[in-house]
Amino acid sequence: MASTGAGRRTPPLLLAAGAVVAVLALVPLAYVAAYVVIIGPVDLWHLLARPRIGELLRNTVTLAAACMAATAALGVALAVLVERTDLPGRRLWHGLLVAPLAVPAFVNGYAWVSLDRSVHGFAGAFGVVTLSYYPLVYLPVVAMLRRLDPALEESAWSLGHSRARTFRTVVLPQLRPALLGGALLVGLHLLAEFGALSLLRFPTFTTAIYDQYGSTFNGAAATAMAGVLVLLCLLLLLAELRLRGDRRYARLGRGAARASVPLELGRWRVPMLAAVGGVVVLALGVPALSLVRWLVVGTSTEFPMAELTEALVATVVLAVAGAVVTTLAAVPVVWLAVRHRGLASTVIERSTYVANALPGIVVGLALVVASLRLVPVVYQTAALLVAAYAILFLPRAVVTVRAGLEQAPAVLDDVSHSLGVGPLATARRVTLPLIAPSLGAGAALVFLAISTELTATLMLSPIGTRTLATEFWSASSELRYGAAAPYALLLVLVSIPATVLLMRSDSPATQTESVPA
Repeated sequence: MASTGAGRRTPPLLLAAGAVVAVLALVPLAYVAAYVVIIGPVDLWHLLARPRIGELLRNTVTLAAACMAATAALGVALAVLVERTDLPGRRLWHGLLVAPLAVPAFVNGYAWVSLDRSVHGFAGAFGVVTLSYYPLVYLPVVAMLRRLDPALEESAWSLGHSRARTFRTVVLPQLRPALLGGALLVGLHLLAEFGALSLLRFPTFTTAIYDQYGSTFNGAAATAMAGVLVLLCLLLLLAELRLRGDRRYARLGRGAARASVPLELGRWRVPMLAAVGGVVVLALGVPALSLVRWLVVGTSTEFPMAELTEALVATVVLAVAGAVVTTLAAVPVVWLAVRHRGLASTVIERSTYVANALPGIVVGLALVVASLRLVPVVYQTAALLVAAYAILFLPRAVVTVRAGLEQAPAVLDDVSHSLGVGPLATARRVTLPLIAPSLGAGAALVFLAISTELTATLMLSPIGTRTLATEFWSASSELRYGAAAPYALLLVLVSIPATVLLMRSDSPATQTESVPA
């Protein structure tokens, strides 16, 4: 058995399970790499050394960097307001700030574009994507804020540090795993985002890849651009790994931790309420207004109950199956990364992120080729589609479950082992109960992603399978906004239970004490 730097020995079965997950996640990368080798260096250079590629690279990098920064700043600011101040109605605001997860990014883009055609380009894409994805940062930051012991901050105050300095030097470093993990998810989603950016007419590598496959089926040019996306993904992963460091964030005595005393906003209460309300209106109010408008006045609006029911059932069944499989696959990966740190565990964990930066069409093509050559019996089956979902959305589960396991003290495992309890029993009776909320949150995030997945579903689903996302896209791409509205509404309704689960997995603590600003 391999040993880790912490002195623990890695169970071979755990290492094997993590390796299997990593190999599955790397299938799309292997497809892209093999195709690039076939193309050859000369032709590859001619495909990439074009002004259009430079424009797409600039658009993709600029949008990803801007949205990662904006969602990080917005997510942390909102989390601090809800968790560490006396903002009125904090429970209500928490629910409303999480609710945008129930509105898919392409539905948000559809809402803005169908109400105002001037919303497009970089400004439109930046605004819509930020409003759609900031909960990916907000949620993990809120969860970590609730677990921090206020004694750390009180010690800093007793040394004469201001609240601003205490937040910068004490609180923010503790938020690093949640903040970096959420920002990483936003960046990876931006690299692979198609629906919203296509509606907003902002070209990136992903939209160009779809255009290449859709118009000329130029596999060489599309795969070359997919290779660039892989490199950008690797840069993101390396940057996140470097910034995260190897600090441990678990502590003992969690049950003795006190609730933090909220900061009084004073004269800033009304401006802060207006700011939070503005975010909610832009992220939820505009999509709600658009859906209601098109349901009422759309000339193409219709309610084909049989088709709606069929698409609803298919969406829920596939999303539940994919969420369960993906979350289970994330457990050995996270366990290795947190409990058995080392080169092998780091490589396995990082491997699970790569495919998330690739468009669904590339992942779909990779699985089509792999299944036809290796296991043709699974081609066009639900099993292959669920495998695609696991590859695409494994990072959502990994980031969420890791945040929970980071704060589950490893010494409790050691105590259990010293009492003669085996590793599996310890995991079942000690560790898994501690990270159960994170497992549920990870499954909910994956469910939300799968219910809105489009291209891999079109390519890999069994013949005759139709989901809410595919039906919505079919209508909206033909500018039949009224016909698309019922499917968009059902997409939002289907996402609500998972969003509520995320919202209630760590409900805000009731706090009554206040201190002056």
